[in-house]
Amino acid sequence: MIEQLRSLATSRAERALRARRAAEYIRAARNYHWVGLYDVTPSHISAVAWTGTTAPAFPTFPRSQGINGAAVAAGAPVLVQDVRQDPRYLTTFGATRAEAIFPVRGPNDVVVGTIDVESDRINAFSEEDERYLQECAVALAPLWS
Repeated sequence: MIEQLRSLATSRAERALRARRAAEYIRAARNYHWVGLYDVTPSHISAVAWTGTTAPAFPTFPRSQGINGAAVAAGAPVLVQDVRQDPRYLTTFGATRAEAIFPVRGPNDVVVGTIDVESDRINAFSEEDERYLQECAVALAPLWS
């Protein structure tokens, strides 16, 4: 799976298509409820691609907001096992109960994107999920170059 993501990230196909396929691979590998890939700019975080047919409720938001913003600010993954208990959560879907954000680093170790994974179960993310998603973030870095 990680090799597929590496290959996809560096292929010559159109970026949005590669990003959508990457999100689908990640979702299917662990049966997550939803996966989105986001661009990070100096002022905003914006959705590039996501699984399913419905766009996130907040496709673009200030870099300082949400669990995504917290992960970007920290430069580290943020896992929330019950989003109902975290005031930073920006509701994407009413069924979401847990969310994990993994920063993607570009040149000079700058956060250029994020992988946003949502589950419809509380306490959905294990240490194995953390390792897997961290590997995904490294494998997909070329998608942002």
